[in-house]
Amino acid sequence: MASEIKVNKVSPATGTALQISDSGDTVTLPSGATLTIAGTANVTGTLSNNGTATGFGAIDWQTSDVKTSTFTAVAGKGYFVNTTGGAITVNLPAGSAGTQIGLVDYAGTWDTNACTIAPNGSEKIEGVTQDIELENERESITLIYQDSTQGWIAISNSDGKVTNPKYISASGGTETTSGNFKIHTFTSSGTFTVSSVGNSAGGGAVVSYQVVAGGGGGGTNNPASSTGGGGGGAGGYREGKASNDSYTASPLNAPAGLTVSAQGYPITIGGGGTGTPGATTEGGASVFSTISSAGGGYGASYNQGVNASAGGSGGGGAYARTTGGSGNTPPVSPPQGSDGGTASRPAPSFRAGAGGGGATAVGGNTNPLSGGHAGAGATSSITGSPVGLAGGGGGGGGQFGDAGGGDGANGGGNGGTNNSGSPGSSGTANTGGGGGGAGGQAASNGGAGGSGKVVIRYKYQN
Repeated sequence: MASEIKVNKVSPATGTALQISDSGDTVTLPSGATLTIAGTANVTGTLSNNGTATGFGAIDWQTSDVKTSTFTAVAGKGYFVNTTGGAITVNLPAGSAGTQIGLVDYAGTWDTNACTIAPNGSEKIEGVTQDIELENERESITLIYQDSTQGWIAISNSDGKVTNPKYISASGGTETTSGNFKIHTFTSSGTFTVSSVGNSAGGGAVVSYQVVAGGGGGGTNNPASSTGGGGGGAGGYREGKASNDSYTASPLNAPAGLTVSAQGYPITIGGGGTGTPGATTEGGASVFSTISSAGGGYGASYNQGVNASAGGSGGGGAYARTTGGSGNTPPVSPPQGSDGGTASRPAPSFRAGAGGGGATAVGGNTNPLSGGHAGAGATSSITGSPVGLAGGGGGGGGQFGDAGGGDGANGGGNGGTNNSGSPGSSGTANTGGGGGGAGGQAASNGGAGGSGKVVIRYKYQN
């Protein structure tokens, strides 16, 4: 026999405890009804939920919506994640105290294609701003948001632990891939942002790098004495290959990459130096973390009374300013560049400039009839194919002498020709090439140095 009692409030007769029903009975909240929990609900038995439970900290499992691609989770919901077709990232919602999220390996493929959990913005997972990676077959996990200090915390995990992703995850610059490696190329200043670092199984938190500074400007000429300017030195070239990387590095490769952590790394790209009379300048430095490459030295200018300067690679000398600038300044190992060439002082009619130093070779000296050739740059396959960088600028020709050739294959500019007093050609942008020295017979400028470049590379998948 059923009966119905309609009241607005039920209170205990004494104390604060109220019992509803007896042991073995079933209390049912019918479909469409709402039970609001304003305080704390302590469940010591089994709570069966066939609808939507809020206030209990329960999770509403989405049994009819198996996820097969990256998605953003909704607070209070649980998801079956199927990575059969490839790895999936689950983006967490904005955290709110007590909010829960649940995930289950639907097809038992997380060990082959991982499920990655990414926090919302700068929120934390287990006290750290990081992604976490789930990579065990049939793994399941429940996360609850605690507060801004700890963020999301695992309150149940079939694997018993939360791990960092196997591989580095980062953003910034122009992103490309080569096989299992991701490449970030910076041709202007920016930020390389590491969101999570790899573990030992994925090679750890080590990246390969290439840091090239701006090339130096070519020296100006002296038309009154048909004197060519010295070629600009290439920007400093530094490279380090991680132990788990496989590309073909340059001869200047350091036998180790650079260890990174989850943070932003400002990237500075050095500009090329100028070859303007009275204002010939060195190239600007390029910087990534602790790796700094010095700008290339400018070429000598006889009429300006300017000696070639030192730098990543040194600028070439000129008549009466014969000594080339020193390369690898400041000194690093392996060296970041080479010395500029030396100019001779022959008969007054043969006053050509010397070549600027390149990453792997010194600048060429003048001979009685021509400007010095540029020092050679370096070639690396860090971007996935061979690319030459940091070639020196060629020396400018004097009267009756030919111009020195720049290392055009690696970005260096040619020296100007003697018979027309043509300006030196500029180094190629984002190569760190030195500018060519000016030719000797008519007033002309040295070429500008090419701007620098930074490349960062790391393994990002199997």
